[in-house]
Amino acid sequence: KVLAENDQLRREADDLGPRVELDYWKKKLSKFSYLVEQLKSPDVKAVLGVLTAAKSKLLKKWRALDIRITDTANEAKDNVKYLYSLEKYYDPLYNSDPVSMLDAIPGLINAIKMIQSISQYYNTSEKISSLFVKVGAQ
Repeated sequence: KVLAENDQLRREADDLGPRVELDYWKKKLSKFSYLVEQLKSPDVKAVLGVLTAAKSKLLKKWRALDIRITDTANEAKDNVKYLYSLEKYYDPLYNSDPVSMLDAIPGLINAIKMIQSISQYYNTSEKISSLFVKVGAQ
């Protein structure tokens, strides 16, 4: 169910700022980190042992789900790390008048450019464009 919800198209209002992006990924990280913890629990390992001993056909499906959950958790962790690095640059957008904001813009754009060039997951044009829309809205 969590993976199905994760695969759904994300809909947001056009006037949301960049903090919303960080909050979204923090919630996703929390949810999927919990699932990864559960996958490592002794109960789950025992069930997997039984399925392995029985040579169950469910193992293939289980492994595919395990990989998807782990990949999504890694994506969320990576995205949270990079979006946190932007916080000091976009805070003036929330706390300053328009004239004072101007000083923060070059640093923010350079930080987003850095994320786009080195992030393993957040480097898609869709994600970067969405982030720029949020910055512009704020």
